[in-house]
Formats: sequence, structure tokens, C-alpha cells
Amino acid sequence: MTEDALSAKGTRLNKRGRETRQQLLRTALDCLADGGPEAVSASLVAREAGVTWGTVQHQFGDVDGLWAALLEWVLHDRAAMTPSLPDSSDLGTRVQAIVDRLWSAMDLPGARAIHQLRLALPRHRDELEQTYPKTAAAIARWDEAWTEVVEKAFAGLDVDRTRLSRVRHLLPGAMRGLHSEQYLSSYTDSDEARRGLAEALTSYLRGA
Repeated sequence: MTEDALSAKGTRLNKRGRETRQQLLRTALDCLADGGPEAVSASLVAREAGVTWGTVQHQFGDVDGLWAALLEWVLHDRAAMTPSLPDSSDLGTRVQAIVDRLWSAMDLPGARAIHQLRLALPRHRDELEQTYPKTAAAIARWDEAWTEVVEKAFAGLDVDRTRLSRVRHLLPGAMRGLHSEQYLSSYTDSDEARRGLAEALTSYLRGA
């Protein structure tokens, strides 16, 4: 949160306003991270934070503004806390590192909150952009940030750009699938599954 945070109307927030904004974002994150689909409710966030709907409107304008602000807040927090990937000339080492990073991020409150939020949002891009334009723009910035992570992770290596792009699109969904599997009645070894995924992606990027 920057010192020049603005209200929904563009006015500069004072200290109390900034504290209220932080409280609302923390409450939204906690509600979504610890709850199910029913937790994706701006009214619930306001109630849990002990404020009125008018306060939410002053801070974010509407529910679209709230979810967009939450996405931006979590993205900024993750960027500040994300460790750097190894600067290795070995492709396999870099692939394993980015797989491990994604895996460790899956259980973070921010990741759980954003997952719940996206499950509740419209599935089709056109509907999302029409109904929640600010939230859609924030999701697009998440994709830009992920693209930057992947580009940096494989910088300096001779990998096919088309294949790298496909890996970038594949990895988040693949990791969510493996992460969900471990909470089911499953005999799947998640450690072995991640090793196999990393080896397969390494082979693919090498053109084998």
C-alpha cells in the first residue's frame, strides 16, 4: 500500500482511510482463503471487517473495484516476497525450480483467495470483461507478471519460443490439478508427479 493511495473517486486517503483500505483487503483475503464459493461476497467482507457498504464504495467504488484491488494487492505482495530462480545453465534445473516455486505458492493464503475468486467469476472472457472490467484488467496483469517470471526463468537459454509459450500456458493448470489431487482419496505420489512433470517439460523444451 502506497502512501498516496486514492479513494474510488480519486481523492487522496488520509491515514485512517489507508488503514481502513488495508483492513478491508486483509479481510477479503482471509474470507476467500478460508472459505468456499459463498465467501466471494463483498457484503460478507464488509460485515467481517466491521464496516458499512458505504465504506466499501468510498474505497473501491463497487464489487468490481474491490476484487480488482485485491488482485493488485496480492500480486504486489507476491512479487515482493518471491525468491529469485537459480541462475543455472542447466535447463532441467530451471524447470524444476519453477515447478517447485509454483507448488510452494499453492498453499499461500493469497493463492487460495485468488483461486476462490476466479472460480466465482464469469468463465467467458467477454462476459468477464463486460461485467467486471477492472477485475478483468487486474487478471490480465497477473498473466503479464507470470509471463515475465517465465521469461526471466529461462533467459539466456536456447529454447524454442513457441514451446516455452506453451509451457507457460500449461504449468498453472497442471500444478493446480496436482495440488487438488493430493487432497482427494488418492494414491498419487505428488513428489513423483512433480518430478515427472519437470522431466517431461525439460524434454519437451529441449526438442526431444
